[in-house]
Amino acid sequence: MQDVFLFAAPGNLLATAFTAMIGLLIGSFLNVVIHRIPKMMQRESDNYVAIESGKELVHTDTYNLMLPRSACPHCGHQITALENIPVLSYLFIRGKCTGCKAPISPRYPLVELLTGALSGYMVWRFGSGLVGMGAVFFVWLLIAMTFIDADTQLLPDDLTYLLLWSGLLINLNGSFTSLSSAVIGAAAGYLSLWSIYWLFKLATGKEGMGYGDFKLLAALGAWMGWSMLPIIILLSSLVGALVGISLMLFTKMSKNKPIPFGPYLAAAGLIALIWGQQLSQTYFGLMA
Repeated sequence: MQDVFLFAAPGNLLATAFTAMIGLLIGSFLNVVIHRIPKMMQRESDNYVAIESGKELVHTDTYNLMLPRSACPHCGHQITALENIPVLSYLFIRGKCTGCKAPISPRYPLVELLTGALSGYMVWRFGSGLVGMGAVFFVWLLIAMTFIDADTQLLPDDLTYLLLWSGLLINLNGSFTSLSSAVIGAAAGYLSLWSIYWLFKLATGKEGMGYGDFKLLAALGAWMGWSMLPIIILLSSLVGALVGISLMLFTKMSKNKPIPFGPYLAAAGLIALIWGQQLSQTYFGLMA
């Protein structure tokens, strides 16, 4: 039984289904991460204060990924265990708070479904050994960062550095690339976007992206090596351009409104992890 779940070969349906179910549970936790980490960062800033009875007070209440318990933002109803079953609870309560009947965003079950589906797919493709489990962890961090950046245009250091260091560690034995390629990939990933940032700023006087984007690309380079960086940058730029143009055409979004680049880097990193070798061979073949 252990070999079925922990060391299964790619394509094992039992291991895939088991990991998908675990992914649903992790997706529920990622919803907490997505919601709370930006607020935790805000609370940790030097100038954060709470307003109470017209007076400014430094926040002293506990607020982290575990406490306080999740509650409805409208009425304060605490979410019970039965109301926190991934996807099923949302369907059972019909997407409304059981306390005040306020609507609950459908994004919560969508994040759970996305996490479950991608977790299962990683094991189906890579197996449930070190490479497969590494790919699952990679996906979890990318999902969290994607939605945080989409909401706040922030890529928290707690997540980008975790992705970076875990990429270097998993490649100690060459799981996805050689250690030397991973180290060069991390450095080249950071420096490439850092250089573009400063060239753009010197030319326009504006900031074209945030430092979190440098760190995220460095982390992707640590996981997949320097040779994947051109593919990741090309894919993220193409997806970002297509989405940006579509938003301006169909939602009348201003062209001056900043668009977070992290979700496109994350999407490109996921594509590169799965199909990177084929894309890289095609890319360098065309360049030759």
